[in-house]
Amino acid sequence: MRILVVQETDWIKRGPHQQHHLMERLSLKGHKIRVIDYRFLWRKEAKKTLYSKRQVLDRVWKVYKKADITLLRPAMLKIPGLEHLSLIFFHKREITRQVKEFKPEVIVGFGILNTYLAMKLAKKNNIPFIYYLIDVLHTLVPTKSVQWVAKAFKRKTLKSSNGVIVINDKLKDYAIEMGANPDRTYLVRAGVDLERFNPHTDRSRVREQYKIKENDFVLFFMGWLYDFSGLKEVALNLAKIKKKEFSLKLLIVGDGDLFAGLERIQRKYNLQDTIILTGWQPYDKIPEFLKASDLCLLPAYDNEVMHNIVPIKMYEYMA
Repeated sequence: MRILVVQETDWIKRGPHQQHHLMERLSLKGHKIRVIDYRFLWRKEAKKTLYSKRQVLDRVWKVYKKADITLLRPAMLKIPGLEHLSLIFFHKREITRQVKEFKPEVIVGFGILNTYLAMKLAKKNNIPFIYYLIDVLHTLVPTKSVQWVAKAFKRKTLKSSNGVIVINDKLKDYAIEMGANPDRTYLVRAGVDLERFNPHTDRSRVREQYKIKENDFVLFFMGWLYDFSGLKEVALNLAKIKKKEFSLKLLIVGDGDLFAGLERIQRKYNLQDTIILTGWQPYDKIPEFLKASDLCLLPAYDNEVMHNIVPIKMYEYMA
């Protein structure tokens, strides 16, 4: 089957999320997968340019080395205030091109704006369209005044989709409340690779690398470091612990908005030995980090972003 996927995050720099696992496994079974992504982290790129050309990357993988994903990166204007207009123009052009050249048998959307565009073009060309929900995406839009616009686009897409797939019961309720057809909304729970995440993984290498002693109790977090992740509060409370006999370490694997703030806390309170910031790590190493830890964390504020989701890290924690 030829499957076209659209999303509005960076396929390479973010995740692996549900879509990476699913699409890579499908490619291993012989399905042809093309992904259109969006380099939303362009403001943090070292090389500053106003325009990026279209890119086609072959044999891209995040989880399985033999996976074969073709990644399509539409051209884009890197001008603040024009990024959304740029996305509409270039992503619509790319989706139209793929409909003509790739002739997808199904289009799967994981985003908001380009997913709406994909849905409209799928309808126009009689291609089945699936909306795959793993997050309440409009709540992640950084500008509050724009969130209602994102929600409106999402509502229209949900109402017009041939099928909606969700990964938990709360998201199913949310999708139906937003207008998805209950008879075409399907619950497909997320899972975890138990061959990769297993209790026999060696823990010694990570503990030796980061100078974690035998009697150290390690708190662990992995993933994108959102400002609302609650890790700042965990780090600040670690600074208050004075008991030498109770040695706590906070091991954080990942990058994101809060990384620089955690570094400042680390320096201000002299917690270089207590808070371990590894940055981004290859997915193959994640089981070792989990095994090296004693307690896995998912700290978060009680906000709309977290109400209906179960992050994939929870399944990997429990494995």
